[in-house]
Amino acid sequence: MRHDAPLAPAAICTTCPYCGVGCGVKATPDGSGRATIAGDADHPANRGRLCSKGSALGETLGLGSRVLHPLKRNAAGGYDRIGWNEALDAVAAGLRTIMAEHGPEAVAFYLSGQLLTEDYYVANKLMKGFIGSPHVDTNSRLCMSSTVAAQRRVFGSDTVPGAYEDLDSADLIVLVGSNTAWCHPILFRRMQDNRRERGARLVVLDPRITATAEEADMVLALKPGSDAALFAGLLVHLAERGLIDRTYVSRHVAGFDEALANAREIAPDIASVSTLTGLPQEQIAAFYELWASTPHVVTAWSQGVNQSAQGTDKVAAILNCHLATGRIGRPGCGPFSLTGQPNAMGGREVGGLANMLAAHMGYAPDETDRVRRFWQAPNMARSEGLKAVQMFDAAADGSIRAMWVMATNPAVSLPDADRARAALAGLDLFIVSENVLSNDTLAARPHYILPAAAWGEKDGTVTNSERRISRQRAFLPLPGEARPDWWIVGEVAKRLGFGAAFAYAGPHEIYAEHAALSAFENDGTRDFDIGAHAGLDKAAYDGLRPVQWPVPTHRPEGTARLFADGNFFGPGRRAQMRPLAMPELAAATSEAFPLLLNTGRVRDHWHTMTRTGLSPRLSAHIAEPSVYLHPADITRFGLDEGGFARLASAHGTAILKVVADQGIAEGTAFAPIHWSDETASDARIGALTQPACDPYSGQPEMKATPVSLTPVAYRFEGFVLSREPFALPDRSWWARLAVQGGEGRLFATDVLVDAMAALMRDRFGADELTELIDSDGGGYRCAVIREGRLVAALFLAPAGRAPLWDTVKAAFADPVAIVESRLALLSGRKPGGSDPGPTVCACFGVGLNAIRAAFEGGAATAEEIGAQLKAGTNCGSCLPEIRRIGARTQAHETA
Repeated sequence: MRHDAPLAPAAICTTCPYCGVGCGVKATPDGSGRATIAGDADHPANRGRLCSKGSALGETLGLGSRVLHPLKRNAAGGYDRIGWNEALDAVAAGLRTIMAEHGPEAVAFYLSGQLLTEDYYVANKLMKGFIGSPHVDTNSRLCMSSTVAAQRRVFGSDTVPGAYEDLDSADLIVLVGSNTAWCHPILFRRMQDNRRERGARLVVLDPRITATAEEADMVLALKPGSDAALFAGLLVHLAERGLIDRTYVSRHVAGFDEALANAREIAPDIASVSTLTGLPQEQIAAFYELWASTPHVVTAWSQGVNQSAQGTDKVAAILNCHLATGRIGRPGCGPFSLTGQPNAMGGREVGGLANMLAAHMGYAPDETDRVRRFWQAPNMARSEGLKAVQMFDAAADGSIRAMWVMATNPAVSLPDADRARAALAGLDLFIVSENVLSNDTLAARPHYILPAAAWGEKDGTVTNSERRISRQRAFLPLPGEARPDWWIVGEVAKRLGFGAAFAYAGPHEIYAEHAALSAFENDGTRDFDIGAHAGLDKAAYDGLRPVQWPVPTHRPEGTARLFADGNFFGPGRRAQMRPLAMPELAAATSEAFPLLLNTGRVRDHWHTMTRTGLSPRLSAHIAEPSVYLHPADITRFGLDEGGFARLASAHGTAILKVVADQGIAEGTAFAPIHWSDETASDARIGALTQPACDPYSGQPEMKATPVSLTPVAYRFEGFVLSREPFALPDRSWWARLAVQGGEGRLFATDVLVDAMAALMRDRFGADELTELIDSDGGGYRCAVIREGRLVAALFLAPAGRAPLWDTVKAAFADPVAIVESRLALLSGRKPGGSDPGPTVCACFGVGLNAIRAAFEGGAATAEEIGAQLKAGTNCGSCLPEIRRIGARTQAHETA
């Protein structure tokens, strides 16, 4: 028997890099830079489930789009490869020069919820303690900073009271401004399990009828911006019904009388609430009665609440209702923020927001001095810094001269994004730590690009929405000269003369210091305390199991819920109920801009697609940047469904495909945020969104920007598939996406058939071209064959008759397959078989036609479809769509 056979690679337990659910992942590397991905059944956040994005992580691990070496911009505007020592010396010298000439506050860091806690900690320590600038902010400002502000104002601390277990035991779950079925599908499955197993009720409050709303027991499609009015009315209703927990309030809450009086001014009765929200009075009354009569209620919210110029008040309105009834800190009830990013909470823990210091401390003199003494910091920042939108304004006006951007793409994600991109391009020193070669922020031409480690290579911790700290472990070697962000920042700190304070041997030492600071002079006076981890050595850190903070030295097992004892962190250990401003939008519609633009995510993509955009599977469900409109508005503005529209606001424009959606209220529009100049010709939604910000949180109102709509006409539509880069004619509209075997683009153009044919012949003249040309009718189809294999294809048709690419894309997916019938290929049909149709279930690659055929064959429910095809049995985010397909199929059969 041989004993020298190689051992099978071991699975590494790590954490997903996408949303704030914080799912556990098991990654098994294959030795060639790839890995098999599975859910970790032992992780309490997901219990083995993964959503479509998490399931496809293995498809995003290639190095083709990676920056692997330090790069310096040259005089011609290109980039030269340089060594780490040269790059780090130059960055440190540039920072030192700007600080000497303009002071430390001329320097800013813009960080990301994609960073690990250890990366965040080192960056904040360097800036706020040693450089002396408070201008450190993060893209989490765009995500959940209104929740942070409200919780600090009301609880006296940035504390999420509950746990995911509460979603399992609640009798009523209210989702506010959250398309949870698509954006947090693993948690939505838990909610649906609770409905099925325990009979829990689900209520959705959202201006848009989403996939989440389709699965709810009650849907309140309220006017944009009216959330606080609805909850102010609920507080009044609770008081009039005698359902205020007076004992709890008297012992644990301050400001109740003022908050109730304020609520009566805003929403004195249901008729007033109806006027403010646009909801029928009977629907409001039914919701109030359900909330009031159900003791175990969880109210959860996400970006529909946070991304508002009144987001802090909206969250406070929810918190007020839970405090008034004592429904907080107990199993199955409480307010719950569904965080958008994987480590937004970890960034908050270490002071990643400009108005916070490390370990959940603020800028009060005693807290500033405490952090200074712990760090032995020579140049401690003494006041709050500029929040994200303000920070980029300061870069635009020249008061910030240097900015270091880490792991984020602000040229796409910030509001008024064109101005943000221009501000970056005008900096005296612009540094980017990044792991992709190309994005819109890099297009602003940083002076230095530093290659950072990516997911799978990074080693550290993240904290999810329920305060659970989990390890993100490396299972791939660092490629090229890529390095962890904490190492890069630490090396610059050493060159600035602060080496002794940044001499970390690894992330375990950073985490231990972070834990020690959390316990320093704490004694229960601050919510964030992980002092039990202050003594972790490398072995203990490497073996760290997921745990919910606080983890004080006397409770190393962690803490599931807070505030069960009624002790908050405000004065006198009380919560402070807050009065609200009169609900209103930051900007109203007008004759020039008659619609309100809502923004958000699609099911299978993430942020600006620098990772999910690499996965053909995730690009198959929604392939084009689109604007979703009520059919009446499509008619009103002279648009065509499936055609194109130019959206314009006071800040920018975009051209998007038009999709009819009965779930969109008249007078509103919805557009996804994911597309950038890297992935589409003209679809950066951040360029349209307004920069008006919440006065407390600094979070911009990205859900209600006034816009106009005008039709855009192209003569032709089509698609191109190519194994090599292919440039479309100028002024074409296009959307680029990953396909198996190469790159695909859906496009529209005014270029005539003969000119398009000439373009293909010029580009692929050395290969065999098989063409079908209809110059008069406007049709052109071309397959490019090299040694019998398909290397490119382009189909063109008159506008409104765009050719489908599913079958050709399937043939293109195998780069070594021999094309048996070129004419069959150009027909766009699969010989001797059925076409899958557009993808519905991304987890298992199940198409529309297969699902439709199963319903036609006798399947009656989505569950039966799952049993036959597996569709909908993983994350379940496609279940609403499967049910719609079933309903349409059955209606057609009975018509």
